[in-house]
Amino acid sequence: MAAHVGGIRLMRIWVDADACPGPIKDILFRAAERQSIQTTLIANHPMRVPNSPHISLLQVASGFDVADNEIVRRLCAGDLVITADIPLAAEVLEKGAHALNPRGELYTADTIKARLTMRDFMETLRASGVQTGGPAALHARDRQAFANQLDRLLARHAKP
Repeated sequence: MAAHVGGIRLMRIWVDADACPGPIKDILFRAAERQSIQTTLIANHPMRVPNSPHISLLQVASGFDVADNEIVRRLCAGDLVITADIPLAAEVLEKGAHALNPRGELYTADTIKARLTMRDFMETLRASGVQTGGPAALHARDRQAFANQLDRLLARHAKP
């Protein structure tokens, strides 16, 4: 499952694909090809991925957190996970991997607790009947922020 070069394990990208916007997947597909980096989309439903030795789709059963659990099970320290799911990002960080939001926010040990607290607060508001609205539409500046952060991460973890 892990790719190695000269005994060194290479970073892999795991994508929480069910909720990942199409433009972000396109950026990931181009990066996977350009950097020859293994990128796996994990989803509950079928989706199209380019025919590439670097890109694959793993379809898992439907159900609460099934895809998230599969990502956590397969990832290794140093890998990158693309997700907007804050509890998943927290688990990713606990395993020593990197977590990047589709809007370009790199989750860190310093920021994840505040993000979890805000998520729980918003969930409490929604449970009490307060309309909180959904996430804002993905804009060009979000795609650019994601692409820039992805490029920085890949440059830091380039093949030896």
